[in-house]
Order: sequence, then structure tokens, then C-alpha cells
Amino acid sequence: MKLLRLVRILTIGLRFGLEEFFLGHERVRPLRWLVRVTLFWRPLSEPRGVRLRRALEALGPIFVKFGQMLSTRRDLVPLDIADELAQLQDRVPPFPSDQAIATLEAAYKKPLAEVFAEFDVTPVASASVAQVHFARLHDGTSIAVKVLRPGIAPVIAHDVSLLYAAAGLVEKLFADGRRLRPREVVAEFEKHLGDELDLMREAANCSQLRRNFRDSPLLLVPEVYWDYCGRDVMVMDRMDGIPVSQIERLRESGVDIPKLAATGVEIFFTQVFRDGFFHADMHPGNILVRPGSEQYIALDFGIMGTLTEVDKQYLARNFLAFFRRDYKGVALAHLESGWVPADTRIDELEAAVRAVCEPVFDRPLKDISFGRVLLQLFQASRRFNVEIQPQLVLLQKTLLNIEGLGRQLDPDLDLWKTAKPFLERWMNEQVGWRALVRNLQAEAPKWAALLPQLPRLAHHALNENRLAQLEAGLTLLLRQQHTRNRWLAVLAAVLASLVFVLVWLGQIAL
Repeated sequence: MKLLRLVRILTIGLRFGLEEFFLGHERVRPLRWLVRVTLFWRPLSEPRGVRLRRALEALGPIFVKFGQMLSTRRDLVPLDIADELAQLQDRVPPFPSDQAIATLEAAYKKPLAEVFAEFDVTPVASASVAQVHFARLHDGTSIAVKVLRPGIAPVIAHDVSLLYAAAGLVEKLFADGRRLRPREVVAEFEKHLGDELDLMREAANCSQLRRNFRDSPLLLVPEVYWDYCGRDVMVMDRMDGIPVSQIERLRESGVDIPKLAATGVEIFFTQVFRDGFFHADMHPGNILVRPGSEQYIALDFGIMGTLTEVDKQYLARNFLAFFRRDYKGVALAHLESGWVPADTRIDELEAAVRAVCEPVFDRPLKDISFGRVLLQLFQASRRFNVEIQPQLVLLQKTLLNIEGLGRQLDPDLDLWKTAKPFLERWMNEQVGWRALVRNLQAEAPKWAALLPQLPRLAHHALNENRLAQLEAGLTLLLRQQHTRNRWLAVLAAVLASLVFVLVWLGQIAL
């Protein structure tokens, strides 16, 4: 099956002329003549961006998601390709509406007319894993109905198996393969893809994010209608807004674009450092903006990232040290977290980080590429055997999405000045007097229950200590008595022997 899928990938690539991207590299340019004399060469009428988009659509959901990520990286991808790949964000070809209706009726076990008062058979959005229809409940509530694509699970399973095979090759063929831990990265990706195939999980993610940002002026999250949700269907509020990519419409509605860009950065850091629960698929197709305000509207909650307290502390420490140009702090954080070997020289790691990061400070976002910075950090990390952390892969992807969105909204956005006050405030809350007060408040109920019991517990502990001492004393006395008993037995035996000898000698004398 893997071989058939691989053949299909190669066939689709050749059909849409994707070898052009490979042959454009200087190292393989001499192979062009060989391709031109084979049967695979043919005139290509469509632009390269269109051909790449159509190929990714034909290959399936994993490749569509790859294209979505590329569409946000206009600093790394040519504009003609980025513009075309942007269509993958919400304009993937839909599946037939009769299949969607069949899925819904199977889930509800009743005709659709009994479930919804109205149902628009034309999907309003279609993505790689599901598509969305507008509908209305019998009480008049406007809703959005998300329906899973039929038969999508086997396709994803096949693609993931190919990714595992590719990860194995990376480990074997490249010197840095094991350090990159590609199998663990694929496993993390597979886990989140599996979550996307269960719309009940997505509904729970949506509900959690809504609770985290309840009454927030930063982010609006739709309400979930649990009675209508299942593994293959999710029902939530219909959200009306302007797509974040339509900047002119946003300006016409009165949105402050620079403020909107800064709000996006604040939302990201709030999710990551306050909640440890963040939207990990923040491409423009999943984000709307309320007209006339700088409030975002989140959509599509299939991929959410989570961080432990240890991860958050590590990241905050690194970010803050980075913003303060404290490169020794960055190096120490890597060493203390175990990301580099214990014998790593801090001064050398500090110098390597400084060489990559120092040139990007005091520049607007339009002059900085996180993609290139990450690539340079990756190249520098080889020397120090830095291990890639799979649990942070989603965070890295989200950070790149945020950069692409910020670059699109406001190229002059100063990411450092926007993020630094937030991180400093968060760190103060974690280690300052506020953290002490908060921790005392959190522990207060436990102390309230424990304090009345302290005399009894102390008395019990003392009694246990006395019993332990008494037991130890008795054990010592018994051991001493046992020793004395042994000596008495020896003495008795000697005396008995002596008496026996005396009696025997007396008998001889008689």
C-alpha cells in the first residue's frame, strides 16, 4: 500500500510538472536535458503556482496543510505561489452535498428536516478534513454545521505511514537524523491529525478556548451546541466577520490595522504563557475580524497545542533572555533543560546564538524572517548536538503563522517591543510577589483543613516516635539479653563439665 501511495505521489507530481521545482536547483540543472528527452516532458500551460496548488489538492489533506503553511511564508515563497496556495485555506474543492446530508442523517438517526429548520446544501467553506454549511435551528438560532469528509481516515493513515518511512530514511541517511528525532515529530503530527478526525474533540477544544477568553476584547470564540455534536459533526454559533486577509475591507470598516496586528501577537502569547493551550492552525482562512473593531474571531479548532508548566517556564525564560539580548541566559536555559549535553561550553553556545540573533534586533518585521533565523539557529545547533523537542513543533509552526499574518497586516510591526512587556509581566506574575500571594491563596483551603488537625497529628507523630524509640530500646535489650544468655549457657556448660570432672576424680579416689 505504501508503494502504491508513493507511486501515486510521483505520478501526480509529474502530471502537474512539479519536477520544475526540483530541476530549478543549481546542483541538478544538468539533469534537465535528460528529463526533456523522456516521455515525462510536455508543454505546461498553467502557471507554476496553479499547478502546485492543484497537485496538493489531489494528494490529500496532509499535503493541503503543508500548502496552507507555505502560503503564510511570503518571505520564503515567491508571491505568485503564495497567492495561489492561499486558496487552500478555505477553498478546497468540497465533497458532494448529498454525502454531507447522508453523514448528518446517519449521525442523528432521523431526517435532516427534523433536526434543522433550514440547511444550506451549498457549503460556505471547505477544508482538507471537513466542510461547513450554514443552517438554522427550530428556535431560530443561526448555526454553522461542520461535517467530516467521508473516507478521509484511510487516506491520512496512508500518508502518515509514508511520513514515518521518510523519517526513517532521514535518520539513516543524514548525520543529523537522530538528533532531529523525526519519528517523534511525525508521531506528534499524527496525534493531532487523529484529533482532527474526531469532531467531538474539536468541539471540546472550542469550548475550552471560549472559556479561556470569555468576555475578552481580544478574541471571540463561538459557542458549541453539544446536543447536535458527534464524532462526524460539530454544531456551533454562526460567526460573521471579515476575513483577516482582506485588509482593504478591514480598513473600510474602521479597523486600526497596526493595532490589529499587535492584538494578534498578544493573543498568541496569552494563549501560550497564560493558558498553555493555544490555537495551532492560525492561518488566515481560520481567522475573521469583527467589523469596526480589533477583535479576532477564531474558527477551526481541530489542532490545538498544549504546554506543561516546565515548557512555559523554559519558553518564557528563552524569549525574555532573547528580547533582552541575554545570550548567556539562552545558553544556560538550554543547558539546564537538558537540550544540550552537560559538557557543552556555555561561552561557545552563547557566541553561536549571538551571531544569529544580534543582526535582527531593532529592525521592523518586514526586514526580519523568523524562517531564516530558525534555519540559522538550526545550522548552529548541529555543532552542539541540540535535540529537537517534538512537543514544541506545533508552537514553532504557530509562531511562523503569526509572523506571516503580522507581516501581511503590518510590515512595520515591531515584534520585540510588542511581546517584551507581556513576557516581563508574565514572568513577574510567576516569580514575583503576585505569584507568592496567588500560591498562598491556592494553598489556603488545604491549610484551612490541615490547621485544626495539627495538634492531633503532632500527638500522633510524637506517639509514633515514642513507640519507635521504645521498640528500638526493647530490641536492644532483647539483643543484650540474648548475648548474656549465650554467655550464661557457656558458663553453665563449663561449670557442669567442671563438676563432672570433680565427681569423676572423687570416684577414682574412693
